[in-house]
Amino acid sequence: MPELITLNDGTAIPQLGLGVWQVDHGITADVVGWAIKAGYRLIDTAEGYHNEEGVGEAIRAADVPRSELYITSKLRNGAHARDAALRAFDDTMEKLGIERIDLFLIHWPVPSRDKYVEAWKTLIELKQAGRIKSIGVSNFNRDHLERIIGETGVVPVANQIELHPRFQQRALREFHAGHDIQTESWSPLGSGRLLGDPTIGGIARKHGKSVAQTIIRWHLQQGLIVIPKSVRQDRIVANFDVFDFELDAQDLATIAGMDSADGRNGSDPATASFLF
Repeated sequence: MPELITLNDGTAIPQLGLGVWQVDHGITADVVGWAIKAGYRLIDTAEGYHNEEGVGEAIRAADVPRSELYITSKLRNGAHARDAALRAFDDTMEKLGIERIDLFLIHWPVPSRDKYVEAWKTLIELKQAGRIKSIGVSNFNRDHLERIIGETGVVPVANQIELHPRFQQRALREFHAGHDIQTESWSPLGSGRLLGDPTIGGIARKHGKSVAQTIIRWHLQQGLIVIPKSVRQDRIVANFDVFDFELDAQDLATIAGMDSADGRNGSDPATASFLF
């Protein structure tokens, strides 16, 4: 089973979970249900994924208590102003059908709109009101983090960022470590682009594991929180079967050498301005 990672507010999050980005709302309840049955307890969604209702349905149908599940969602980009953020949060909670959420993140900073500090202050307010256990951010660069910390004195518990063997974000991870911010990897398999990688394939064969399992194991051994996504039950189960082997020093050095400055697949937080 996944280890629990202690956050800077004293709460704990499972290190391995299921992400539901790009999971169609019509199948989300089934996908999340399969994951819970396989042993997953961390489920990561967002208002912008348009599938929070399916996650809520799976929570209600789960054969485990709500207290054992760790639910994350995110504030949409177009709702950073305080009143809009409060409305968006209420909408998320209604769709999920829960009284209190475990972790709520600002999805993107959208610096061109310059509202992310106001959004952060609103999340602080909601946490103080007892509606959120932990608050964090997603896709924040160092300058965005320094600003919200400097203007509020409140450090996010986590920053969820694109991170995989081709884009390892070492400088940002070092900043996180210095401020007790946990790093959470989205697109941990490189949006599927790494599944055919021959280098990781060789390491996978050495351990009798799949490429996906090998990459997930790499994230775990780096101390990262990781949320791989799949809509296939067999792969959801396989992605959780990563606790019976360990990458050795040679494996880790080989993967460390795969890092690339231009390895990003998603948007750059410094310039991303899309709204949803």
